[in-house]
Amino acid sequence: MEGLAIRASRPSIICSLPGLDVGSQRLPLSDGFLRLPTSSYAADKPKLVAKSASLHPISAVNVSAQASLTADFPALSETNVKEERINGDKNKPENIVWHESSICRCDRQQLLQQKGCVIWITGLSGSGKSTVACALSKALFERGKLTYTLDGDNVRHGLNRDLTFKAEDRTENIRRIGEVAKLFADVGVICIASLISPYRRDRDECRSLLPEGDFVEVFMDVPLSVCESRDPKGLYKLARAGKIKGFTGIDDPYEAPLNCEVVLKHTGDDDSCSPRQMAEHIISYLQNKGYLEG
Repeated sequence: MEGLAIRASRPSIICSLPGLDVGSQRLPLSDGFLRLPTSSYAADKPKLVAKSASLHPISAVNVSAQASLTADFPALSETNVKEERINGDKNKPENIVWHESSICRCDRQQLLQQKGCVIWITGLSGSGKSTVACALSKALFERGKLTYTLDGDNVRHGLNRDLTFKAEDRTENIRRIGEVAKLFADVGVICIASLISPYRRDRDECRSLLPEGDFVEVFMDVPLSVCESRDPKGLYKLARAGKIKGFTGIDDPYEAPLNCEVVLKHTGDDDSCSPRQMAEHIISYLQNKGYLEG
């Protein structure tokens, strides 16, 4: 009888082929092959298409109304995907090399008449991070400086829309934003990253991506009570009611910076705490460090 012979050796995942009817006759399997009849099956049944470049070993099974095959396909689990994220450098193929550009960072900075850096604004929800980021971007724009803002919420609409607020996903969220911010800084742009980023370890990892001095950490030092009284998105109320779990400041910790470059402390004074005044404080730091010059 004509048929398709598949070598059988090692079992793994058993799968079924519905509609494979070979009658009451048992097909010989003693030679280590599973023989599938082709003359009657191929004419009126969907074709079996191999999804791999090679035939995978299967175990020998009894064939009756259905045939159970054992295919050796690796499973892509959520755990494996997360391990790939964490161990990205370790798993990177050895044949990937860095391609140098003929135009260097200093050339781009000379063109823009500014130095690229990352302004990383961190603090509790409701501390005013996004408001200060917008004020800073506008103030620098008025000075003829090119900026781009990576807002924590905005990034989750696209680049990080696949991430949750679990600890491991928060870490990945920060890692991705850090890598993007690094690219902006390399272009010569003043990149403003505005997000809670509650863990010191994650912020320090982003700092390590850039040359010394190019990561400017700005801490919005605003008490939890003030942030909760503002509650612009109603998130604290939901967290207190138990409708949001793992909310920073309520049932998940916020680790304040220990050695940040700029501290914007809430004093209760409307003039000194205005977004524009806070932005000017950051600009003074950038001017002193030479980031607003080519």
